[in-house]
Amino acid sequence: MPRVKRSRTERRVAETGGPDFLEALARALRIIQAFNRDRRQLTLSDIAKLVDLPRASVRRTLHTLIHLGFAETDGRVFRLRPRILTLAGAYLMSNSISDILQPAVERMAAEVGEACSAAVLDGGDVIMIAHASPNRVVNVSAQIGFRLPAVSSSLGRVLLAALDNRELDRLLRRIEPEKLTSATVLDRAELRRAILKARDDGYSLVDQEAEFGFCSISVPLRRLDGRVIASLNIGTHSNRVTLDTMRRVFLPKLRTLAADLQGQMI
Repeated sequence: MPRVKRSRTERRVAETGGPDFLEALARALRIIQAFNRDRRQLTLSDIAKLVDLPRASVRRTLHTLIHLGFAETDGRVFRLRPRILTLAGAYLMSNSISDILQPAVERMAAEVGEACSAAVLDGGDVIMIAHASPNRVVNVSAQIGFRLPAVSSSLGRVLLAALDNRELDRLLRRIEPEKLTSATVLDRAELRRAILKARDDGYSLVDQEAEFGFCSISVPLRRLDGRVIASLNIGTHSNRVTLDTMRRVFLPKLRTLAADLQGQMI
């Protein structure tokens, strides 16, 4: 069978991956990541455009995912199936950090009556690896596996603050900030100042930049050797808790929690 012609993006990724790079696996992962909250079902053409791959390659990959139980189709559109959660579950079950953080954020959420999360940096995004909400749901979209732009979220800014200046500048040049709300900061110089402020302050407070009506405060979580490995936050509706209260009440609690957890982060 003749080899499928690779797209420009696929060639670039393969060229930097080395001789052991597995292109078929890379295609499958890119196709899985094409689905999200706003793209719950997609046509073959939709997916091919989103991942910049030939339709024939996408069709075969989707056929494989369907055969393995990770996707389904009605003949026109494709959707992910619940079995896809086993991929995230493999990370969570094999990562002792998640086992430690989930009960910790649950205790904090119960104590303050607001949502509490933990996240790690993944390129230009943060991914939540632990999340808990009180009975009064604050943010229905925030959950384990949920992604946010790092530059626009308090969770992300404290993680970016842990990068050295060269790494930070390289990331800021690479990303394209997205206008999520009217308060979202897009100017790279201003974003850099906000991140450096988080580094100096040891925390980040973001007011309605990632989601309208929602504000959050975050602190870094460090390993025993001092390296930042995750971030912890408390988030709430902006009309219920003032920013001053978040600094005076929530920030000390987050810092105490981070200090208590550091001894378990090996």
